[in-house]
Formats: sequence, C-alpha cells, structure tokens
Amino acid sequence: MTLTGCMTVHGERENIPSVDKAEAPKALQRFADGYNKAYRELDPSLASKVETGPLAAISTADLKAQHANSPGGNPKFFALKLSDAHYSIPRQVGWPKFFVADTDSNRDDNRWLFVFTRAGADQPWKAAYLSILSQDEVPDLAKDKEGWAKAVQVKGPTPKLATRPDKLSAQYTDYLMTGKGKIFADGQATSGLRDSRKKFMRTPKFWTEYIDTPAQGAAYAPVGLRTQDGGALVFFASHHRQKQTMAKGFRPNPDAQIKALMTGEAKKAVTLTRVAESAVRVPAKDAADSQVVFLNRLEGVTAARGE
Repeated sequence: MTLTGCMTVHGERENIPSVDKAEAPKALQRFADGYNKAYRELDPSLASKVETGPLAAISTADLKAQHANSPGGNPKFFALKLSDAHYSIPRQVGWPKFFVADTDSNRDDNRWLFVFTRAGADQPWKAAYLSILSQDEVPDLAKDKEGWAKAVQVKGPTPKLATRPDKLSAQYTDYLMTGKGKIFADGQATSGLRDSRKKFMRTPKFWTEYIDTPAQGAAYAPVGLRTQDGGALVFFASHHRQKQTMAKGFRPNPDAQIKALMTGEAKKAVTLTRVAESAVRVPAKDAADSQVVFLNRLEGVTAARGE
C-alpha cells in the first residue's frame, strides 16, 4: 500500500526498457547537435560531451588534428542530419544501459547505426559506437511480445552463440597477429586486412611491424542484440599499432593529420596507434555456418610517435 500515487522504478534492480521511447529521439538529436558544433569549432571537448568509448577516441583525435591545422575552426562544415530513425531498445537490469538507433543520414544511402550508452540515471546518453551498413546488411533484430529488443549477455557463458561477445576483441586481435583460427569468415576486415599488411611488411623503402591488442575497460565494452535467426548483432572495439621504420637513406613523410598528433620527431620511424570499432554478425551456436561475419569496421588514428 502506497501513500501517494507515485512509484519509483530503480533501473539498477528492475528489468526495464533501457530508455523511454520519447527520450531516445532526444538523445539522438543531442548527439547530432553536439557533433555538428564540435566539427564547426574543431573542439575535441565538445565531442566528448556527446560521445564515449571507441567513437569518442576516434573523433577527439580527428578534431585535435584538424584544430591544429585549422585553429579558427570550420564554419563551413556540412552539418550531419539524421532522419528516419528506428530504435532498438532492450530491457535491462542494472547499469550501464544501451540502445541502438538505426538512422538515415544526409551523407550517403547507407544506414548509420549508433549505440548509445550511459553508466547511470544521472548520466547523459552518449554515442559509443557507429557502424555504417548498406540497407540489406542491417540484420533483422529479435523482439519480445511487447516489441522490446533482446540484449545479449556479453559476459560469461553464452551457450546459444557461436562465440562469447566479450571474447571477440581478443579473438580478433589474436587472429590478426597469427592468422590462426576459424572463428571469423574471410573478408576485408579479416583475411583481406592480413593480405594487405603483408605487402608493407618489407619494401625497398621501409618495413612495418603490427601489434594488435584487445580493448580494455568499461568504456570499450561490447554490446549486442539478438537477431531473429538466433544469432546476434555485436559491436566491439580493438586497438592496433603500426610501426614503420625507414630504410637507410629514407626519411618518414607523414601527412598533416599525422603530424598534428605526433610526439617526438620522425627521423627514422613512425608508430601509429589506431582504434577500430566493428559491427559483426555472430551466428547461433547450432548454425550451419558458425563463422563470425564483419558487417562494418571503422578505424581512426588516435596517436602518433616519431623516432
């Protein structure tokens, strides 16, 4: 029996929708407004107000580099406009919570999928992942009887999936380093990336070393939604370093973007640090084809060091 007509629902204890249906469009618009302002003023601190995780790491480094080369900003920046948004909102217990916005944009004919997260009720929604998929690449997501999306358990045993979402980053970076394993299907982000790297490992002018490491920390945590075929759409991040050492008689010549991020002096070698954010389709454990398929992979340089 209550003394008033009000009732408080605790998001840390109750299995409730991660966001109110009326709040989700506001979060998307807040992101677009903040993103456009950040790129007009070329101010990384503005991006960090509406972004987090891998997307923030890529954007803030990009803005830092652009600001160094154009300290007056970019008042002619072509504003990003997002429309025709469809929201996939799962029921969740505890924090952090997330939802996915599947949108159209004024940039191309693809669908832009944003993962929004927040760590608590007093925190703002921020975009953590962006994936750009063609119309037919967007998976059909599973819904419950009330139309809510179904979140994937990313930690611990996930018996209904071909692999655990919280292992994807380590499995992917191990594959890139060794070429071993059959978890991932061939494609541009897997076998294609390894093939392209081989071309630059040793040339007459330089040789290249690669180090790939899994993403760590809550800000880079993977998230996933169940698909109608029993699998899942999973978003995850990874870290990549590339050291290019010049042969005798040659000197590195990084572009303006890299120079703006560089510490040290590039006399003989340049090491680039990159963050990648990926969207993959993870099959059900009993699927005829159990390999993970990359739907999209976005990568950006976040740091550079000259030697």
